[in-house]
Amino acid sequence: MTTLPQNATAASDRSHTPATGENTTPARHGLAALTLGAIGVVYGDIGTSPLYTIKEIFAPHTGVPLDALHLVGAISVIFWALMLVVTLKYVILILRADNHGEGGGLALTALAAKAVQSRPALRGGLLLLGMFGATLFYGDSVITPAISVLGAMEGLELVAPSLKPYVVPFTLAILVGLFLIQRRGTAFVGKFFGPIIVLWFVVLGFTGALQIAQQPAILTALNPVHAYEFLASRGWHLFAAVGAIVLAITGAEALYADMGHFGRRPIQLAWTFVVFPGLMLNYLGQGALLMSDPSAIQNPFYRMFPDAWVLPALVLATLAAIIASQAVISGAYSMTKQAILLGFLPRMAVRYTSAREVGQIYMPAVNWVLLAGVVAVVLFFGSSSALASAYGIAVTLTMMITTVLTFFVVRDGWRLPAPLAIGATAFFLAVDALLVAGCAIKFLDGGWFPLALGLLIFVVMSTWLRGRALLLQSLRRDGLALLPFIESLDPRSVHRAERTAVYAVADPSTVPQALLHNLKHNQVLHERNVILTVVFHDVPWVPMERRLDIAPLGHGFWRITVNFGFMNTPDVPKALELAQAHGLPIPMFETTYFLSRETVVPTPGAGMAGWRERLFATMSQNAGGVVEFFRLPGNAVVELGTRVQI
Repeated sequence: MTTLPQNATAASDRSHTPATGENTTPARHGLAALTLGAIGVVYGDIGTSPLYTIKEIFAPHTGVPLDALHLVGAISVIFWALMLVVTLKYVILILRADNHGEGGGLALTALAAKAVQSRPALRGGLLLLGMFGATLFYGDSVITPAISVLGAMEGLELVAPSLKPYVVPFTLAILVGLFLIQRRGTAFVGKFFGPIIVLWFVVLGFTGALQIAQQPAILTALNPVHAYEFLASRGWHLFAAVGAIVLAITGAEALYADMGHFGRRPIQLAWTFVVFPGLMLNYLGQGALLMSDPSAIQNPFYRMFPDAWVLPALVLATLAAIIASQAVISGAYSMTKQAILLGFLPRMAVRYTSAREVGQIYMPAVNWVLLAGVVAVVLFFGSSSALASAYGIAVTLTMMITTVLTFFVVRDGWRLPAPLAIGATAFFLAVDALLVAGCAIKFLDGGWFPLALGLLIFVVMSTWLRGRALLLQSLRRDGLALLPFIESLDPRSVHRAERTAVYAVADPSTVPQALLHNLKHNQVLHERNVILTVVFHDVPWVPMERRLDIAPLGHGFWRITVNFGFMNTPDVPKALELAQAHGLPIPMFETTYFLSRETVVPTPGAGMAGWRERLFATMSQNAGGVVEFFRLPGNAVVELGTRVQI
């Protein structure tokens, strides 16, 4: 099994799944319940796009005239963008590229890397590409809550124009409250997500259908010829229009990212029968309204409602925006946990907020960093229109990276014919390139923000990844070989304690520093000594029957490798209970865990640039505790420090 670099989303621990590692969630729960859950979690982001998309397409900076011809053309482009990018690319193709039932950028990266494992250079390049794609998700995690809630709260201006100055303060109050309650767990904030979002899509479709009935000419937008003519007629102004139209498909990545929670079939059913019809009826309805009343461009979404219904619509839109925000916040927790397990980030505190669902997690550090970022962008941009300039570039780049990674899965993993794989990839890359170019022209107007944030996180991740490799090299270079050391021990000269010692190490071929300290200072050796290494593999789940690899080394020593997938919960004591079946009892109350905590000392040399070595040393010093991360019993841990030069 291929392993990614070692380091110390939410889904439950699948350690009880079959040996194949397949996701069995759809088999355990009703299809209807899973479909309802998928509507509530997966489609919150893309479901709130009608709040601001049409308004942005006809904003002055795009240069698109507000007339019947261009209304039909713009709506036609939205329809076919949803058909090609969301339906064809994601719902039909990408959802098939599951990593043992799991989806998302890191799962796809692991799958692509495994497909080309015989080519190390290419594999390393795909890992870096996938890592960069993962960092872009954090830019989306900051912008989505801000633009969704701002777009909803701007309906206050229609309720009472005097409330306009309160849009930003109310938005900040809602967002701060949302982040503050995260510690209560996703079950607390997500209990009613499904029904609310279903109601939201029903309202989208119903209000749109009413407008279509009054102006049925808008239905000609379903003809792809109008989409082509709209794009062809724009000339160099094409990219400005595309940069606004792309807002209609932001959130498409969530279809794949959340596949492990609900399964492929429920996500496909939700899109086909609820989400896509609701979205398109609403977009068509907004176009029909503007054909009849161009002055409604101020806020076409809310202007579809009678005055008496604007306030209830505002409340429902706010709830939908909160749900859309919750989806990316929970996704950020899950993405960060996966990145930690794959060795891309240092350990952080992970709090499990459910006794039944281990995947329901809360990460305080991620939560407060996201909150700070969201508050900053709300204050800096101030409106959904201004934020629309920053929105999209990170998402479209992620879509392009997904297309590239999927090619290697399709060609090298599935062994599909080269013409088919290359042709499909070229087509989707052309679409992705157009979307990226449309968003790139907004770079100076705010598009720089998610890219800058993604690059910053990429530097952090790549520095940690490289630093861990250098640290492991240093430990191997300076350490004593384990097997000769064990053979050299004189049982008569060393006192044996009748207990079990577990030495957690990064390199199982060298003598643990904690063991050397124990012999030097305490002059004692335990009756049973376990050299423990934890390895995270590039599959989501490693079942219990493959959890342990045990090798007796003689003289009271054993080498144990504990195997986890990047979605498993790394509960080491629970895993070590399985050693009993191999003839090695490790009683919980008679075992001491010895840990070596390395203090990294940056030194001049060819390892990394000096500033990166100092950054790695700082991250290493502030990394979360091993005890909490691996769920070790705190009263049975002895931690010893050692200085390591890199």
